[in-house]
Amino acid sequence: MSQAKQTANKGSFSLSKIVRNQIFIPIAALLLLALFNLIIDPTFFKVTLGYNSAGDPVLSGYLMTILDYGSELAILALGMTLVTAASGGQDISVGAAIAIAGSVILRVLCGTNSRPEEMQAPVIVAFLIACVVSMLFGAFNGALVAFFKIQPMVATLILFTAGRSIAAWINNNELPIISDPSFAVYGGFIPGVPIPTPFFIAMICVLVTALALKFTNLGLYTQAVGINESSSKLNGLNPAFIKFLSFVLLGLCVAVAGLIKVSRLSSINYSVIAKDIEMDAILAVALGGNSLSGGKFNMTASILGAYVIQFLTTTLYKFNVQSDALPAYKAVVVIILVVMSTPKAREILQSIGQKLKRTERTVA
Repeated sequence: MSQAKQTANKGSFSLSKIVRNQIFIPIAALLLLALFNLIIDPTFFKVTLGYNSAGDPVLSGYLMTILDYGSELAILALGMTLVTAASGGQDISVGAAIAIAGSVILRVLCGTNSRPEEMQAPVIVAFLIACVVSMLFGAFNGALVAFFKIQPMVATLILFTAGRSIAAWINNNELPIISDPSFAVYGGFIPGVPIPTPFFIAMICVLVTALALKFTNLGLYTQAVGINESSSKLNGLNPAFIKFLSFVLLGLCVAVAGLIKVSRLSSINYSVIAKDIEMDAILAVALGGNSLSGGKFNMTASILGAYVIQFLTTTLYKFNVQSDALPAYKAVVVIILVVMSTPKAREILQSIGQKLKRTERTVA
């Protein structure tokens, strides 16, 4: 074989290996969005240093918006990835669960007065209580899926329907307001730090998840149950408990996102808070190349997928797409990703690739 052919085959193999890598999909999507914005309006990437009302330096621009709002989506993607991998389904109640978690936080901080001059409890206490409540609701969803064998989307439809009403009931249908500026730090900026706080919170969650996956068998067991529940049971695992645990962990992620959400406004709007965020979380998992039918997953790809989804959302807003129309655009992306992830689509793509290789060899 000639040197030229060897080089060509080596280059073809390297390209094929890159394309088959799971993280290729979100990276390719990110590059396409970046290129589109660079061509249409290069000012999209402009970042400016300014000052907020308290006189602290803050960075602003579309990229900072992506970093800010994409971080809370990345937190949800962590839990949604585990749920998808273990159960082969998705939790559509995370938006309503965020409303409940946020409402609990505000209830604890406000006490009996919906608009107190001072917070009635430390933020950490309110957050821990919200974690317990969110994990209990996650356990409820997990029990329906794991022990009663209800399809995940159907099981979580209960909380999806009733969650926001529960959130409003927790605060007696009032709109509590926290006037203490220190509470706004979690959804805004740490004084003297120009990067949004949610980004740091997301990085802490990512680090904790990475350590948990590295030093425990959580990832291995989750994938085993998702790939073949019967085989995992024969190998000594408890599939029901793994599924149950994944929903509980998602509940923990929901509590963190709930803290960020209510901190942004120091209040809550039960019908609007985290609206349609469950679709973005599911799409982040799909965009990460993870199979929506469960099994093997890549957490890094899901996290990157979350920021890509926020990149897409910010781009659409920049071009004055109405908020009501956003789900339609994202639905198109979901359809494409789901179709591309099916075995039939992969067979077709593999067949096309083999034909191209044979053509190249014939030409050579």
